[in-house]
Amino acid sequence: MENNVINLKKGQKVTVGFYDMTVGLGWDPNPGTGYDFDLDVSAMMVDKNRRLPSADFFIFYNNLCGNGHDTDNCTCEVGQYGVRHTGDDPTGGVSDHGDDEAIKVDLNKVPADIEEIIFVVTINDAKIRNNQNFGQVKNAYIRLVDNNTNQEVMKYELDEDFSIETGVEFGRLYKRNSEWKFDAIGVGEEKELDFFVDKYFNGTIVK
Repeated sequence: MENNVINLKKGQKVTVGFYDMTVGLGWDPNPGTGYDFDLDVSAMMVDKNRRLPSADFFIFYNNLCGNGHDTDNCTCEVGQYGVRHTGDDPTGGVSDHGDDEAIKVDLNKVPADIEEIIFVVTINDAKIRNNQNFGQVKNAYIRLVDNNTNQEVMKYELDEDFSIETGVEFGRLYKRNSEWKFDAIGVGEEKELDFFVDKYFNGTIVK
């Protein structure tokens, strides 16, 4: 089955033929920067205007499930809106060879007015941690796993040299004519998480 994995290129769009999935993201920070790398995965659930309907639709380390739960107090098995972050990894030590953070998605439970789910990875406190950036991160990827078969279906490996960027939109799930597709975005910004919140929402969310 591994040989059948779709290896995506930047900008490639493919139809997603399954609904219950895990979106896994991984990376290997280069050693010798003097600090741990705290990379955070977030999901922006946006409507047709590319806006978050409310703060609840921003899934991140302080809102893992849409109910405002963080890593220490979330026992929800599924997200309120079909999206559930599995927990923050502040040091990158969860896995040396697998996903560092992951978000579970059940597209059947996503509200009808949500048109896209955008997956963003940002470096927390990048400036005060010796100006960390994605140029110091290697083997970064996003992949989709079918939860019904536990098989990896598609994967996008970032091969750009993000020498100054501190945040990257890795990919997005988006709906076209009631059909869900995946888009390998791979766009970096010299920004941290607040920038992406402002891009998709009017108001302060990050704490």
